[in-house]
Amino acid sequence: MNRNRTYTALILHTRPTGESNREISFLTIEEGLLRATVFGGPKSKLRSHTAPYHQGTLWIYRDPVKDYLKVTDFDVLSWRPGLREKYERTMAAALVAETILASHGGGGQWEDALSLAGDTLDALENAGEESSCRLIIQFLWNWADILGFKPDLLRCSSCGKNFPAPGTSFGKGSSPGGKTEILWYSEREGSVICASCAGLSEENRELVPPDMAGEFLPIGPGARRWLSAAEKLKPAQLIRVTMDKTAEGETRALTAAIMKNALGKGLSIGF
Repeated sequence: MNRNRTYTALILHTRPTGESNREISFLTIEEGLLRATVFGGPKSKLRSHTAPYHQGTLWIYRDPVKDYLKVTDFDVLSWRPGLREKYERTMAAALVAETILASHGGGGQWEDALSLAGDTLDALENAGEESSCRLIIQFLWNWADILGFKPDLLRCSSCGKNFPAPGTSFGKGSSPGGKTEILWYSEREGSVICASCAGLSEENRELVPPDMAGEFLPIGPGARRWLSAAEKLKPAQLIRVTMDKTAEGETRALTAAIMKNALGKGLSIGF
């Protein structure tokens, strides 16, 4: 049995363990989410290298007797110092890490998960407050796809009515009248439904009735248009796709609710 392994890894979290050591949690392409011990005091080079959001090639020794993993070396390829320069970047990076840890590394799609996380952290390194928020929305939306929880924005999950993307023409089985209607995300069902299936009339479809607060979230044309464009772009390209405050509020609430359904709890870090 080979006790030494090499991983393509992203450090997500560290915590003290023992007198001068610490435990790191990291995402790998090869085996998903792992934990290992870094030995050495505060002046240890290896300790400084294995900091959150550093990414590169990690060497691990697996002790079969004591059943633990030990870090023996780390060749850091991405340091990302900019993530620590502004509060909004730091919090956004922490939310990325929390999401990955809470979802056990994204199931088995580890290469896609590491690629999405790395690209998002790279883009966050130079992001401002508004762009940091948009990057997190994009990350959560695409992460929901990795987990299999991304809802279909083109079809009502209840009656089957089709909804073309905003700006396109309506075809057979779509909403009549050439209008792009507001859709609703059911937090209970974890899916998107039309106004009729949600029990909302055409007159009040832009507002959730008081007795439905917390059950349905609106997804307007602007939010759908932005999500449709953002899911096709790399995080570094997201600066090209802006949105108004209404769409931002809707996409933030939607992605947070999807993650709550996927993880069984809300994220502790708000955005």
